[in-house]
Amino acid sequence: MNNAFRKEPDAEKPHVRNSVRDTFGNGCIYSTTEKNEERKAMFRPIRRKKKEMDLDAAKELLQCSRRGVLAVNGDDGYPYAVPVNYFYDRNAGKIYFHGARAGYKVDALRASDKVCFTVYGNETIKEEEAWAPFVQSAVVFGRCHLLEEGTEATEILKKIARKYYPNEQLIDEEIERSGKAVQLFEIDIEHISGKEIQEKGMK
Repeated sequence: MNNAFRKEPDAEKPHVRNSVRDTFGNGCIYSTTEKNEERKAMFRPIRRKKKEMDLDAAKELLQCSRRGVLAVNGDDGYPYAVPVNYFYDRNAGKIYFHGARAGYKVDALRASDKVCFTVYGNETIKEEEAWAPFVQSAVVFGRCHLLEEGTEATEILKKIARKYYPNEQLIDEEIERSGKAVQLFEIDIEHISGKEIQEKGMK
């Protein structure tokens, strides 16, 4: 297993409680409140507030969507975005997906673990304007890491599979056949936003 992205456990520091390590890896320690304020400043708010969804609605869209688009920092400053199947653990605040152990995506994550993940859907139509549906979208920013092999990784792989396979037997057979060739990825969510727009006009 390539452990290039394995998260190293934060070193214990005395006399620091309710704190988290700086996600930029500079070794600084901030209080939880300071960290939350830093994250608010880090990500831009939605400009048109009338279109903004509340956080629970954005999380619900993330929960029920079948596919999302993962965007990473690619070669020569170009973004690289790829559709993936995924599992969203709402309680843990994490997104899991799987892929090959080598390739463009892995190389990009080796250079930078910052990612953006987007889902959209939940189209609704009003009778007076059936030609212009309302569409919801949720955008996630976070850090992506590889998961090591083991019991936990296998269970997460099953959770992803249960979203797409009809029964446990097919899941077990597929994991037995191809599981060893699969790499699991974990996104630690730092920010979620959502909005709903009507597909008409130029605004």
